[in-house]
Amino acid sequence: MNIRDTVSFFLQAATVGIVAAFLILLLKPEWFGSGQPVIEVQEAPQHVAAPAPGTPPLVTSYADAVQRAAPAVVNVYTSKVITRERHPLLDDPLFRYFFGDQVGGAPMKQTQTSLGSGVIVSPQGYVLTNNHVIVGADEIQVLLQDGRSAEAEVVGVDKDTDLAVLRIKLGKLPSIAIDSKNDLRVGDVALAIGNPYGVGQTVTLGIISATGRTHLGINRYEDFVQTDAAINPGNSGGALINAYGELIGINTAIYSRSGGSQGIGFAIPAHLAANVMTQIIESGHVERGWLGIEAQDLTPQLAESFGLKDIHGMLIAGVLRGGPADQAGIEPGDVVDRLDDRDVDSARAAMSRIAQAGPGVKLKLEGIRDGKRLVITATTGRRPEDR
Repeated sequence: MNIRDTVSFFLQAATVGIVAAFLILLLKPEWFGSGQPVIEVQEAPQHVAAPAPGTPPLVTSYADAVQRAAPAVVNVYTSKVITRERHPLLDDPLFRYFFGDQVGGAPMKQTQTSLGSGVIVSPQGYVLTNNHVIVGADEIQVLLQDGRSAEAEVVGVDKDTDLAVLRIKLGKLPSIAIDSKNDLRVGDVALAIGNPYGVGQTVTLGIISATGRTHLGINRYEDFVQTDAAINPGNSGGALINAYGELIGINTAIYSRSGGSQGIGFAIPAHLAANVMTQIIESGHVERGWLGIEAQDLTPQLAESFGLKDIHGMLIAGVLRGGPADQAGIEPGDVVDRLDDRDVDSARAAMSRIAQAGPGVKLKLEGIRDGKRLVITATTGRRPEDR
């Protein structure tokens, strides 16, 4: 091969190499370190698999539940006249000598107002609220969601559960449906509706945090539903509803160090509120069952002293002579661990169950006396202060 053929060969090879490199650069730029990241976009699937049969649909709104319940939740405004007494210094003879009898004048009267919430529970105009919302009020005004208002009369109150029943006289009143199942579970959705701080009707969302809360020192008889739905001043007496718009509680109190919601709110269960309301409407007061006993929780130390391995139950510390328990044969020192075929978890809860049973009801008490099983049937009486 001569020089001309050799040069021609290399020129052809170079040309082929340049063309090949250009094609590679065009088709595979990442081989040459272009410096630009390679982004792979994955297209969304065109078809989404349907949920398995029986799977509940994903809930994205509770507007239907609120729409059912909200018209029956009202704002409650109260007012009362308070008298500010004269300062004692104004009645001092020496003070009056120098400044005269007209200084200070007569005692001053002021009108004090407060706000809360309530729930219309029947088309006849009965409204459930908290007793502490209306206590001492000279005038109670109820404002409905539709803008109507009416003066309310007090049908009756129950201080032991902090409930009050009002009545308003208006036509075509909305009313809320009450959950009658009484099967609340921790984790169930809960919505609180009320008038916090007087800003107007407000809905907050949470869950049921606990049920059967006692030992809070709020009421004499406690069986609270706990929720983390925001409850603030002004929500008292308002509705706690489930995801179907049914009333499951009357919002009553919060645990807070700041005065605002900290996710620990308490409501009176709807079934308890309905029972109290029915008794107030029918008889003007609430009658509760009573056995005439003093009871205390069974502690590990007491259980050990009685030779018991299980510490659930209550110790009968005292029995009123001639009372229902005394007549049934219950004695001090008895340990009661079952009441009406249900375990006794605490003395307070057991006493609350006795009270809710009402007078004239036979209750079966099971327990231990002197190391032997004991079964006694006692008929409840009427609590003395209810007479």
